[in-house]
Amino acid sequence: MRTLVDIPDEDIEKLDALAKRHGKSRAAEIREAIRMHLVQNADNKDWIRRGAGYWKHRSDIGDAVEYQRALREDRTPYEDI
Repeated sequence: MRTLVDIPDEDIEKLDALAKRHGKSRAAEIREAIRMHLVQNADNKDWIRRGAGYWKHRSDIGDAVEYQRALREDRTPYEDI
């Protein structure tokens, strides 16, 4: 869908510089910005559903709590801060 939007000249200059740096078109940068805005402002918690059970088929981790503790061994306990 095409749409018409008024964007200040200084923002267009920054947008064009960004697009050039990323090797994309201005339109591609605008589409990506809109997509990110919609994701960041979504009302649902879909990311929880998508991430639930992400590692359930991993056999190299073993017990999840032990795995987390091993990862955090080098951290200062909260009580000691």
